[in-house]
Amino acid sequence: MSVTIGNKAPDFTLQASNGEEVSLSDYRGQNIVLYFYPKDMTPGCTTEACDFRDYVEEFEGTNTVILGVSPDPIKKHQKFIDKHGLPFLLLADEDKKVAAAYDVWQLKKNFGKEYMGIVRSTFIIDKGGKLVKEWRKVKVKDHVKEALNYIKENL
Repeated sequence: MSVTIGNKAPDFTLQASNGEEVSLSDYRGQNIVLYFYPKDMTPGCTTEACDFRDYVEEFEGTNTVILGVSPDPIKKHQKFIDKHGLPFLLLADEDKKVAAAYDVWQLKKNFGKEYMGIVRSTFIIDKGGKLVKEWRKVKVKDHVKEALNYIKENL
């Protein structure tokens, strides 16, 4: 399965930080910001999550829900949410199947070491479930504003 702009976004069901199982299709009728990040409590991931938190009302004003996905377990997600007051769901992709479906589970290189990990990426999915925009290898600075502006201008 691959993701292609203009096609339906791959549906999935994952355990969410609210204790429920959540499917992408649960949000039909709303725009979705689906963002994949490597790890709770790390500097870049914290900055990104807090940026989404700080703009959550503006996203909600455009009928858009934010969903964060990482391989971390629910318990770790909950600590992350509690520490930073995150008002959106974080989803646990512990087996990395959803990350693989969105092609964000990839070989990474850092300081000469190679390892598999999440490539920070954001996907915008429209009200009908179609993938309309993607950002891969995201640089955190100003990314959330860029995603919000895309939604305001295009959806």
